[in-house]
Amino acid sequence: MFKIEYARQLDAQDEISQYKREFYLMKDVLYMDGNSLGLLSKRAEASLLNLLSSWKTLGIDGWTEGENPWFYMSETVGEKMTPLVGGKLGEVIATGSTTSNLHQLVATFYKPTGNKTKILADELNFPSDIYALKSQIALKGLNPAEHLVQVESEDGRFLSEDRIIEAMTEDIALIVLPGVLYRSGQVLNMKKITAAANDRGIPIGFDLCHSIGSVPHSLHEWGVDFAFWCTYKHLNGGPGSVGGLFVHEKNFGTAPGLAGWFGSKKESQFDMNHTMDPAEDSSAFQVGTPHVLSLAPVIGALEMFEEVGINRIREKSLKLTSYMMNLIEHELSEYGFTVGNPIDDTRGGHILLEHKEAARICKALKEAGVIPDFRAPNGVRLAPVALYNTFEDVWHTLQKLKVIMDEKRYDKFENKRGVVA
Repeated sequence: MFKIEYARQLDAQDEISQYKREFYLMKDVLYMDGNSLGLLSKRAEASLLNLLSSWKTLGIDGWTEGENPWFYMSETVGEKMTPLVGGKLGEVIATGSTTSNLHQLVATFYKPTGNKTKILADELNFPSDIYALKSQIALKGLNPAEHLVQVESEDGRFLSEDRIIEAMTEDIALIVLPGVLYRSGQVLNMKKITAAANDRGIPIGFDLCHSIGSVPHSLHEWGVDFAFWCTYKHLNGGPGSVGGLFVHEKNFGTAPGLAGWFGSKKESQFDMNHTMDPAEDSSAFQVGTPHVLSLAPVIGALEMFEEVGINRIREKSLKLTSYMMNLIEHELSEYGFTVGNPIDDTRGGHILLEHKEAARICKALKEAGVIPDFRAPNGVRLAPVALYNTFEDVWHTLQKLKVIMDEKRYDKFENKRGVVA
């Protein structure tokens, strides 16, 4: 199992190995940072160039003509993302960014009344989500220190679903949680948590940034009220690519908290009335004009997910990370690492290695031709991505890391993160 021949045997059995050729791979580099920024695919490049060509040849007529008319792009790309979150037609729209979509959804679903005034979140979520929740509470004239409840973690890595459910008290007006924790990679039991929220009549939403394109979802079936995500991590849409949001059809007709004209019905949008005629599905939660050039690469990137299917991607992802953990246990046991992600299949698409020298180890890895991801205070995240990483990539990554630790090659670096970690 621990020889390179075994990794090559696993690659020979891989049914989706051909998709690696679809991506631009850096020469002599092992890219293990797809959970932060996915690589560029040839299809994403082609869809971007195709969109640029439509601007060049059609001018303003590109809004309604060409292969991908811009006026309908948010809806058509949203439809392509729908199977990845387990939604129904009309429940997903490609729009905004992670945080702008969160602002929209909280402005829509957070309605503090009487003693029901608090938002339930957690202490391990990505900071941007917490900033947004605090600002939305403040906009209601309430004190975030009193009205934001954050479920604590027992170990700083994982969250207990039972603790989350226990925190669903009568004063909770809204719940916002991550689908996958960005540091440890824990996949929350969204079905169980949502059922508890629904039983208590509390609207619930999830941040899917680290789960979409990595793990399957069934948001409609589970009864999730809303969700939001980015497209530049596992979906490989490119830096700053347009995000997405889901609104369950049970909430169709709810007035968007932040109204804008692209939330109008298509047929009446250009009537220019000052009374909004909102769309009757998730399209209503758009605000402004689609960021067409930032949306274009997502079209090509999603083609591969349509072909492969999220279940096959998940199957390979679990095999890759399981193989990586086996190598970590065998090769790195004497170097002071702690595996900070779930050992079982409740992990997402990356591995978290904790070490007191994590920042400088990441710098040494980059020098050795491995692209990792540092997360303060002591985390090395490694993400072997199903569409473009191989088992041999994983093997070489661990061999390079072992040499770095054995020869203490990290000593020459400062144990401090860069401006962008």
